[in-house]
Amino acid sequence: MRKIFLPLTLLFAFGLGLLTMSFIGTTKNEKHKEEKPIKLGVFSLSLSVKDLKASKEFYENLGFSKMGGDEASNYLIMKNENTIIGIFQGMFEGNMLTFNPGWDVNAKNVKNFDDIRVIQKHLKSKNIPLTMEADEKTSGPASVMLTDPDGNVILLDQHR
Repeated sequence: MRKIFLPLTLLFAFGLGLLTMSFIGTTKNEKHKEEKPIKLGVFSLSLSVKDLKASKEFYENLGFSKMGGDEASNYLIMKNENTIIGIFQGMFEGNMLTFNPGWDVNAKNVKNFDDIRVIQKHLKSKNIPLTMEADEKTSGPASVMLTDPDGNVILLDQHR
């Protein structure tokens, strides 16, 4: 009798464990189905530089090439494969993480994207403080700015 009881007990415990795991897994999956991730768009690093010409030369030596911007306006957008940086002289202090909703890595419009106002609404629903907000009554180009817990500035900049 003991020889049968022990395997039955183990089988019952194993079955109970599987049942519990499948129940918990279903709850997690259902939660993820309810909330889809927001689409922030293409990412770039916006660097505040002291000398645009020197910075341009430096990043060209790293394999970056100009893809946008204008030296006369004190900024350039540079690209190396799918990595994008913006170098800006005298436009802002410190560096920023930048996302461009509606654009791909070539600054071309993408068909499906989350409008900046949808992203803003999502951030507010998560109680994330914004340092600059988009006017929710408008459409088209707009920006949102926030700061992460470590003080890093994040710019969400929609151009269309």
